[in-house]
Amino acid sequence: MVAGVSETDDTTRSRPTDAGEQVRTESHDPKVPEAWSAFMRTGWGDRELDLPPHPVTEWAAQRRARLADAFPGERLVLPAGGFKVRSNDTDYRFRSDTAHTYFSGNQTSDAVLVVEDGEGVLYARPRSSRDTDEFFRDRQYGELWAGRRPSLHEMSSSLGLPCRHIDELPSALAKTGKTRVQRGVDAGVDALVAGDPDRDDELARVASELRLVKDEWEIGQLREACDITALGFEDAVRDWGNVLKYGERWIEGTFFRRARAMGNDIGYDSIVGGGKHATTLHWIENSGPVTPGELLLLDMGVEGTNLYTADVTRTLPVDGRYTGLQRDLYDLVLEAQVAGIDAVRPGVAFLAPHLAAMTVLAHGLGDLGLLPVSPEEALDPESKVYSRWTLHGTSHMLGLDVHDCGRAAPEAYAQGTLAEGMVLTVEPGLYFQEDDLLVPEELRGIGIRIEDDIVVTRDGWANLSDSLPREADAVEEWMGRLQG
Repeated sequence: MVAGVSETDDTTRSRPTDAGEQVRTESHDPKVPEAWSAFMRTGWGDRELDLPPHPVTEWAAQRRARLADAFPGERLVLPAGGFKVRSNDTDYRFRSDTAHTYFSGNQTSDAVLVVEDGEGVLYARPRSSRDTDEFFRDRQYGELWAGRRPSLHEMSSSLGLPCRHIDELPSALAKTGKTRVQRGVDAGVDALVAGDPDRDDELARVASELRLVKDEWEIGQLREACDITALGFEDAVRDWGNVLKYGERWIEGTFFRRARAMGNDIGYDSIVGGGKHATTLHWIENSGPVTPGELLLLDMGVEGTNLYTADVTRTLPVDGRYTGLQRDLYDLVLEAQVAGIDAVRPGVAFLAPHLAAMTVLAHGLGDLGLLPVSPEEALDPESKVYSRWTLHGTSHMLGLDVHDCGRAAPEAYAQGTLAEGMVLTVEPGLYFQEDDLLVPEELRGIGIRIEDDIVVTRDGWANLSDSLPREADAVEEWMGRLQG
């Protein structure tokens, strides 16, 4: 990175130029003579692109119509958000707010979607004019610093939305009428509209619930993310020599390379848990070794260019073959996952896959002699002692967020029923902590999870991540083939 380049934080200054405009600079930036600025503002060619409609355009229009129908006669404000500081004067890579992107298709920073009278308008920060200092001096928005931003015309032609300059937003929001805001995304937008927590929370809830059922385009995006994710798993297994040499972080880096090469990013920090690290549910430090004789838990997902993410877990034998004990435990988890997936169909409770999977695991733990009560007693909601070794729920919704639709009401989600088009994970696991004195020593430090991304179909389910093997024999054959 060029010294002083790019993003902003509290040390960044918005400094007026001689022309009166504000540009974001840093205290360590060299002084800029006006002669140089004047020279830089001249002699540039310009270009306006005629972009084809984005594939999401038609779908996003239908989504906005449903959102408007839920709040007739009201103004709905959904910001994209801005940059977030990583350290000092460097920001994280920008990722637009999920609700904003779902209803607009836009992924540029600082934009705001306003839905009113059944129509949507995108207020956006376009590329700066070539006759301004922003073009060549502003470290956050300047084209020579951060790259070319689209023009209003380009955004409008691509997204099928009227686009206006973000500077017009305050006057648009000052008009009379009921206004709801997706709050907590952009503090500047929050400040423009007096808050009504109940009304704004209702907007967030409805915007989240509208995403519960995926349309055809979304399911295609999720399948593509799963397919690229499978390639990332394969990349790691093919490079097993370096995995053994460098450990968990080698897989993390290998998978990220595939994500960046074919997708947009990773949907969440990759979990690469070798040995006892597999018993930490969200182990993202990925600093440990990969040791022969142990198991390796990989929970990873590619986020595609349109921000839909996969979420897939496999537990692999480091030696390429499971030991007898490892296979027995793995087969138990797989049996639970199969039961959970088979429970998926329209009209059943969201918790049905979880209950099916936990029934299998509780009886398996009973067969291992670990339960202090019978499996039936352990499964009683007033007991659940089996969950000492299962720890987490079996499913969550999946989409633009890895834990999607998080603002939906409980009765529409966790306490609701499945419907055709919903996409959820099914991911039971067993986790025996290294210091758990209630299990035999040979079990301690073993963690196993198997996870797939399941779409609810008209008469059952389809596995979007089925290109990765799950059965123990198939996993061993797959690893052997990829390693030559």
